[in-house]
Amino acid sequence: MKVHILDDWFDTLRTLPCFGLLDGHDVTVWTDHVADPARLAERIRDAEALVLFRERTPVSARLLNLLPGLRLISQRSVYPHIDVEACTRNGVLLCSNMHAGSPSYAAAELTLALILASFRQIPDQVASVRGGRWQAGVGRTLRGRTLGLFGYGRIARAVSEYADALGLKVQWWASSDGRARAAADGRPVSSCREAFFATSDIVSLHVRLKPATHGIVTADDLALMPSRSLLVNTSRAGLIASGALEAEIARGRIFAAVDVFEEEPLRDPSHPLLSHPNVLPTPHIGYVTEDEFDLQFTDIFEQINAFSDGSPIHAVNPEAVDRTAALRPIRRENDKK
Repeated sequence: MKVHILDDWFDTLRTLPCFGLLDGHDVTVWTDHVADPARLAERIRDAEALVLFRERTPVSARLLNLLPGLRLISQRSVYPHIDVEACTRNGVLLCSNMHAGSPSYAAAELTLALILASFRQIPDQVASVRGGRWQAGVGRTLRGRTLGLFGYGRIARAVSEYADALGLKVQWWASSDGRARAAADGRPVSSCREAFFATSDIVSLHVRLKPATHGIVTADDLALMPSRSLLVNTSRAGLIASGALEAEIARGRIFAAVDVFEEEPLRDPSHPLLSHPNVLPTPHIGYVTEDEFDLQFTDIFEQINAFSDGSPIHAVNPEAVDRTAALRPIRRENDKK
């Protein structure tokens, strides 16, 4: 199959063991990002299979309409960036392993790293010593402070294990179902939403972004957070009401550590979430490790091979197959004799 891989910014996949799964396919790897659907369609016009790096490139109806030869989109995890109905109309099968029971430990580790780096002022201290000024202020200890985890999912539970090891006190808030599961597991759930925000020294967001959760964290929630508390977001920017975090940060009252932004890639150094001294920003690297990539893209490339062999796996919209000719195995180059 003609396989196009989008947004492999550091050309990492070729160096990983999983890349060997694509032997026999005609593979093109793109190491830059093209946002315009028309320009993107022009460069990948011969693609039969499209590989995504999570949400780096949205797949809209407009893009799909410009790719009549596309038959498969292969990725991993949730897919709010993909127009699934348009995929089905165009006869494009979406395959995505939802990896039940397997949290992204890389994202959990980054959450912990951001908390430590913010409380101990690590970026400022590094910049100071490199600039010949030695120490730059006094950090704060985590032990004994309260970490509020918003969302009762796999990553949040992994973060709670790290927090326990550091002596943090953990409290939870989530949907009604999430709170019920947390309580059933013996986890301390806050008495109410207001108390959760008002009594947490650190609030870390671990909620999936979907229509029901868009803007779930409001300006009123942030205003309840104690002075000098920390808001951590390694999940999705859309969970916070648009502009609410920027406005609260501008007041100089709380701190933030953010790995996700409404616009990505974000390259405007004047943006308040990049320029304000109370914010520790990272460029959406929560899942960006060699180990995590090899795990995720093993699934993705296995989905391509299964489709190529006529037996798709992890199909999100199997009805898409009915809108095209019956699936037939597509022999790989090394199978042709």
